[in-house]
Amino acid sequence: MTEPSSRLLKTPLHALHVKLGGRMVEFGGYDMPIQYPEGIMAEHNWTRAHAGLFDVSHMGPSLLVLPELGGGDEAHRKVSAIVEKLVPSDIAGLAPGKVQLTVLLNETGGIIDDLMIGRPADPARQGMLYIVVNAGTKDNDFALIQKTAGLDAELRRADDRALIALQGPEAEAVLAPIIPEAVALTFMHFVRVEHPEFGRIIATRCGYTGEDGFEILVPADKAEAFAERLLSDARVKPIGLGARDSLRLEGGMCLYGHDIDTSKTPVAASLSWMISKARRERGDFPGAQRILAELKDGVPSKRVGIKPLGRAPAREGTEVQSDDGQVVGVITSGGFGPTVNGPVAQGYVDTSYAKVGTPLKLIVRGKALDAEVAAMPFVPAKYKR
Repeated sequence: MTEPSSRLLKTPLHALHVKLGGRMVEFGGYDMPIQYPEGIMAEHNWTRAHAGLFDVSHMGPSLLVLPELGGGDEAHRKVSAIVEKLVPSDIAGLAPGKVQLTVLLNETGGIIDDLMIGRPADPARQGMLYIVVNAGTKDNDFALIQKTAGLDAELRRADDRALIALQGPEAEAVLAPIIPEAVALTFMHFVRVEHPEFGRIIATRCGYTGEDGFEILVPADKAEAFAERLLSDARVKPIGLGARDSLRLEGGMCLYGHDIDTSKTPVAASLSWMISKARRERGDFPGAQRILAELKDGVPSKRVGIKPLGRAPAREGTEVQSDDGQVVGVITSGGFGPTVNGPVAQGYVDTSYAKVGTPLKLIVRGKALDAEVAAMPFVPAKYKR
């Protein structure tokens, strides 16, 4: 049951969503648009062909800052050492201006959250990291990071900011005249800009759709004007949470609390690429003993793409069986993929059934429907490398 909107948090773009006819629902404690009048299918297809504007201000952008920002590589190593106590990636080895997708781990290697960590390009700001965590877990994430930092660094929440995503093949052309500095960015790089109209901006070339695009952090009091500037371009339309989910599902991306959680390790979640070579060699991350053993010996089950062979989608919680009727897994995300023009899903299956092309049965409304393990992403990524 949806909570009354008066009890929910609102992003700086809330009034704009209502004005644009957004159908508002609870998500991560916020009153958010699930769709606009044209509907989820149209919004999904528009993003794949043009540019979609997403309000992702419910996410958790922040800055982890040393008392002294300068100091070059030494300052970066010092601030990186804090977060490397929590993640398995090589943050110290990040190039200036680079962003790393990684995971917060608990003591047994379970995934607390997935997050982005960025190293500023500015030599005067090497004692700082740009960190974006997920909406539903951000309070606990922030508390954990600050506890780990102790008195060595301060985690500054960007609650006075809005985070706006612009995604799709025309995103660069739309953004170019507004933030020309963003055009030179390649995938998973970011830049800090002092904009004459919109103030201090952080633009990151990344996204959650599989398309080229950007996430832009802007002051809250400038957010609506910035969004309306983007929407004044005929190539841009507002996109809600419904299409955001179908886009990320076709893109093979995880949704925290569904495809990954504290019961899953990066190895089981098919995210082993996040564990850098240097960190594997040192074995100095949470849950390293378990995770290194899994890398060597394998895991009982792992996350895979699953393609139903009919037209019926398989939703979260759907039982997965082998061809001979043995229960071998469960769907964790599933729905209709408009670009694929058919149902797509991901879930966990026994490792012996994880090879692409392996036939499966999905138990949907009591019927066993044909499916197979499929490579992800379902739609090729179009990032600017």
